[in-house]
This record gives sequence, structure tokens and C-alpha cells, in this order.
Amino acid sequence: MPSVLNRRGLLAATAAFTAYGVTQAGRTYAQEGPIRLSAERRVLDVNGRAASVFGIRQPNGTAGVVLDPRQRFVVALANESGEPTIIHWHGQTPPVRQDGVTDTGFETVIAAGAAQTYDFAPRPGTHWMHSHHGLQEQVLMAAPLIVRTAEDAAADIQEVTVLLHDFSFRDPAEILAGLTGGKDPKAGNSMPGMSMTGGAPDLNDIEYDAYLANDRTLADPSVVRVARAGRVRLRLINGATSTAFWIDLGALEGIVVAVDGNPVKPLSVKRIPMAQAHRVDVILTMPSDGGAFPVLAQREGDQKRTGIILATSGAAVAKVSGDATEVAAPVDNSMERMLQALAPLGKRGADVVYKVELSGAMMPYSWLIDSHTWADHKPLAVAKGQRVEIEISNRSAMAHPMHLHGHHFQVSALNGTPLSGAIRDTILVPANGSVKVAFDADNPGRWLFHCHNLYHLAVGMMTEVRYNEAS
Repeated sequence: MPSVLNRRGLLAATAAFTAYGVTQAGRTYAQEGPIRLSAERRVLDVNGRAASVFGIRQPNGTAGVVLDPRQRFVVALANESGEPTIIHWHGQTPPVRQDGVTDTGFETVIAAGAAQTYDFAPRPGTHWMHSHHGLQEQVLMAAPLIVRTAEDAAADIQEVTVLLHDFSFRDPAEILAGLTGGKDPKAGNSMPGMSMTGGAPDLNDIEYDAYLANDRTLADPSVVRVARAGRVRLRLINGATSTAFWIDLGALEGIVVAVDGNPVKPLSVKRIPMAQAHRVDVILTMPSDGGAFPVLAQREGDQKRTGIILATSGAAVAKVSGDATEVAAPVDNSMERMLQALAPLGKRGADVVYKVELSGAMMPYSWLIDSHTWADHKPLAVAKGQRVEIEISNRSAMAHPMHLHGHHFQVSALNGTPLSGAIRDTILVPANGSVKVAFDADNPGRWLFHCHNLYHLAVGMMTEVRYNEAS
């Protein structure tokens, strides 16, 4: 018989979950002056062991930011982490000097004890914030960034935000040294990543100690109380540094309504592939007879999983194993092929076309864009007002989630097959596959374009799109 979470554990899990933005229809977030955020250190319990991690929180402990419709992103960010940092507002399209990166020279790091203010009109949708300095993202320097629309505020629906992460007790510098030093980071683990034997892709650079959903494992999961026959908008964010997940809705059926913060034509789903940095909004309708409903995220190529539990009032909540019964397949673009933007780009031909090639290997650990690292990268030069098309071909045995700062693009082809796909800011390019995207150059600056596997980025898998106001 499955064990049941005790009342004390259930209340603690529910209280902790509220820090991740569980909201009710009609709730407002009155704010006078800037929202105050702190990049800080905190102690997290991971399966009974204390871990020193980062966080990005408001004074009341709320992780990240939820904005009302038409509310500006006015934020005062204090760096109380004890070391330099810079926070990128992933999914937002601010002026280039507020993007939260230092690589392009428009910003400098925020020193320990210093602060920085930001003020721009935010882009609606489910987004997130994370460090773009060193390997801090691996140590949980990340949080949700939700910008609600008027339709969201008017809807009779409960909102639940879920931030996924991969966690290691090891220092990320040690992890990177193991990768680049030619050592097998998976040595001694029972679930090694897949190799190219038989043409299978390489998966999972790193073996982690735990996988988290809102800072918790399935040993002590977040439990959210929901109404019988009520509707839930699940805002899923894959904030993992090196892990792609399959989302399993279990007994529930979902309707995907947005990806990367951009509305799509409703799509019925039971399982959802999520590469690193992807966001998916899915609508769920709770059964009228109630119960407890796990929403699980299983790592590709593995049995390991994490997740949350949606439970109606009075429903018993059974323990859920942190291991699935079967190994998950590689995350792919199966859902991507079916997604259609509600507001696609206007029809026009491309003014400039770039063909970008991704390459690299686990041994030696090297990941490249057009055979270059960031240190000797070749920018993608465009002009303001141009329709830009990028065809990304992956010549490596590992998939790469490619993220463009300052813009959102439309997916226009997968493996050479044209489509009128979703609007995104991050797209998975499968091993030995290709993806074509298009966007309008309407936000001048120097904008990073990189793999969102943190360790691929760390060894230089990054270039930039560059243009100025006068171009």
C-alpha cells in the first residue's frame, strides 16, 4: 500500500509552493515603487541533506516576479549573494543595456553588495530569470518571471508555476573540470548517458544528485490544492542547466496554449517534451470526483524524475517514486511539429539568410558554432528592419537548445520540412537534425545566440546577432 504524506509535511509543502507563484483569478499585486529583488544565498534541504544555493527573491520570500497586466518591469535588484553576478531576464526583449549579460559590453557585473535598477515594458507570458555569470545558474540562481495578460486576470482559472532544475552537491567548477579534463562525469553511476552506438544520440552530460520541481524532490514534493472540476493553468519552466525532461500529466489531459510565453493554437497533450529553457503553458481541468494527480518531469534517457502533485480538498496524497518504471526516450521535436502560432510573423521574404552549423563532442569536451567558440566568434550581422532567417544544422551527436536574446523567432522548418510553427526564443536542434527560424530585426544591439546547456555555453558555444539603430 502506498504511504501517505502526513499533515505536517503536506502543509509545509503547500506553503513552500506558494513562493513560486500560485495565483488565483482576479488576484492583484499592488506595487508602489520598484519591485525589490535580492540575488542571495540560502540553505536548501535536498533529500535530507543541507545545501548552500542561490536564490532570486523578494523580501517576503517570493521567488522571482509576477506582473499584473500592463505593469512595467520596474525592478531594483540587490546583489546579496556574496559574489559578483548579473541576471538575465529570459524571454524579455528589453533595450540591450538591460538584457542582463556582460559578454557584449553593454553592462558590467553587479558587485557583491551593489544594486542595479531596471525599467522596461515587459513581454507577456511565462518567462524566467537566471544568472548569466559563470556557472551560478547551476547553483539555482534562477526564478520565475510571469507577466499576466488581461485575459489571464479575467479568466476563472488557478495559476500554478513550476520551475524545474537539476541539482548537484558538487561545485559546478568541479563538474566542468571533469568534463573538460577528459574524465567521464558519469563514471560509477548506474545510468550512463547514451552513446552513438546504433545511431542513438548522446544524452546527459552529467549525473546529478537530484532533480527539483520548485526546490523539491518527489521525496517531499510540492502539493497544490485545487478545486474539483476547476481549471488550472500550469506554467512550466525548464530551468535545468543540462537536463531535458518529458512532462507526464498522468491521468490528466492538457491543452497547450502557449510556449516560451507566446500563444499557440490549442493542442491536446498527455506528454510534453521540454528542452532546457523551454516554457509551456498547459490548461488542465480537474475531475469532478477529485483526487490527487501527480504532474511528473522525467529526465530523457533515464528513469529519474521529479514533479508536483495537484490535489483536491481532502484527497489523500500518496508517495510517488523518484524513479519511473521505464527509461525515457530522448526529448524531441514531436510536439514542435504540431504547434502553430496564434500570431505568426507577417508574410514576407527573408532579407538575409544565415546557415549556422553546430558541432562538437563529449571527448574531448568541445562545442562550437560554425567551428568557432565565443573567443573567436563571427557575429551574424543584420540590419534594422530586415527579416532574418537562420537555418541551424546540428552536426553533433547531442541535441542543443539554441536561445536568441532580445528577440522571439518563428519556427519555419524542421529537418527541411516547412511549417508555420510556434513563436519561441529557444528551439531544440536535435542531434544530426536541422531547424529553420525567422525573426524581424526590430531591437538593435548585440544579442547573444547560444546553446542553453550551461556547460556547452561555458566552453564557448555562443555567437551573437549584431546590428545598430542606424543600420
